[in-house]
Amino acid sequence: MKCNRKRIAALVMAAAMTIGVCGCTDKSQDANATDAISVSESTQGSADTAESPVVYEDYSNGFAERVTIQIPVYDRAFEGWNVTNNYYTQWIQEEFGEKYNVNVEFIAITRSSEVNDFMQLLASGKAPDIIFHYDMPQMLSYYAEGAMQKLDMDEIAYYAPAYWEKMGETISAYGVVEDGHYFAFADRPEAYNYVHIIRKDWLDQVNMEMPTCLEELNEVLTAWKEAGLGNGGGGLEQNAFIYDYPFRDFDMSEEDHALYSDLSVAAFTWEPTYAYLKNLNYQYNNGLIDREFYLNTDEAAVQADFISGAAGICKFYIANNTPVFDSLLINDPNAEVVFLPQAARTPAGNKPQDRAYWPFGMIMGVNQSTTDEERAAIWMYLNWMSDADNLFFLQNGVEGDNYTLADSGLAVKNIGFSGVSVLSDNNNKDYWCLVTESAVYDTEELNIQANLNNWAPAGYEYIIEDAYQDYMANAAYRRPDALFNVVIASIAEYKSELNEKWKELYVKCVMAPEDQFEDTYIAACNEFLAAGYQNILNEKQAAIAAGDYR
Repeated sequence: MKCNRKRIAALVMAAAMTIGVCGCTDKSQDANATDAISVSESTQGSADTAESPVVYEDYSNGFAERVTIQIPVYDRAFEGWNVTNNYYTQWIQEEFGEKYNVNVEFIAITRSSEVNDFMQLLASGKAPDIIFHYDMPQMLSYYAEGAMQKLDMDEIAYYAPAYWEKMGETISAYGVVEDGHYFAFADRPEAYNYVHIIRKDWLDQVNMEMPTCLEELNEVLTAWKEAGLGNGGGGLEQNAFIYDYPFRDFDMSEEDHALYSDLSVAAFTWEPTYAYLKNLNYQYNNGLIDREFYLNTDEAAVQADFISGAAGICKFYIANNTPVFDSLLINDPNAEVVFLPQAARTPAGNKPQDRAYWPFGMIMGVNQSTTDEERAAIWMYLNWMSDADNLFFLQNGVEGDNYTLADSGLAVKNIGFSGVSVLSDNNNKDYWCLVTESAVYDTEELNIQANLNNWAPAGYEYIIEDAYQDYMANAAYRRPDALFNVVIASIAEYKSELNEKWKELYVKCVMAPEDQFEDTYIAACNEFLAAGYQNILNEKQAAIAAGDYR
């Protein structure tokens, strides 16, 4: 694969959202070699090692010349937070960088438009050394354009033994694409911090219990409307397509699941999407959701409607320092909220399905132009961050300031702390997500308690407790998307256009008069297929027939 920067630059200028990328950067060569060390023959999981022993340089005492590594970090626009320069980025530089003679530079990636950010950086030759994403199809798109270099499993094990011990098996199993290993991963412990909440005081005011299915939820929304309380809220569905899980047939074939279930491209023509849109159309035409839901393009806008009292339902990633609850009480001191179960959003008779995670979190590749020394420094950085003490510090901050250490070893957050070592609004996750998706302790009991501390604002622990119970109760109804081990090139080619087309067409379907929904939906399906979705289905069907998925 060769890097085609002219092609990418043209696509960037023409579309700004087309996924065509390359891994060219203009970084200079760092570091002269030090003593040569041969990797141990006991290393497990290598598919790329030559027959003769591979020799790696020993940088355990630091690089002879200064090496610079550039690490992407999500910028979530937290107020007052400098994502690339703060107490913790400076601590990382002092504790890791100075020890090994490495400059650690952080490159801000806007969370809401990360693909476009990476595309622009790659096209201009300014991309960081790590290229990452949570979505495998998107990483395969980067790979298909030559953005990333092939990885040596033994090299990772040599420079990052602690990281490899934890993730080596996963990297070996899931990091392979066509001709070799290209991806490394972060760990993915069980997480249940994406929650739906509902106004209990509004339920009480209309004399109704917690709904047990979607039909009952619609009855609740109707009662709210008639009582003049508010609506069910709503936002523009985009980017990550998990909207249709409650509408799926749990007994669908593996082939249909692989063909249609896709985080990165909406399955517009699939029966579950039809059912999802049909319900939204009913809710819209009967005034049960926000009439201008399509203007709520991010989580903050959805939360704003909930906080203001316009909506009685809200969904978001919860953290112990989220302002949602306190802000709601400022506007309405009598407000009460509770967790809204998965079943309440599921049509009667269906299983309360949801998307299951693969056994990895962040997916990472190494920029094609990253040098040997820089790549070694990246593995050393992941290994350093995998150290329990370093990880604990990044996740919890300074003992006595950010938290108090309980006898059990649990870090108990000091609520309201706002000193220099204050954590970001999601507990610094955007730095340590390179190695794990959540804090992990030695026992499940401590993990549950840690999640309560990290995710639940004071007084709202019951939200996380109920989320955990719901998560465990529905474990049998979660399944991950299929992973293709070949590139589905048409996804890279059409994804951006289809994502824009989805927003236009699904909103049109939702807003159509009820008696015109069927015709509107059929026309939208035909337009979506013609815009490239048929090509994706055809290519996926060929891969499924060849068995190139799991």
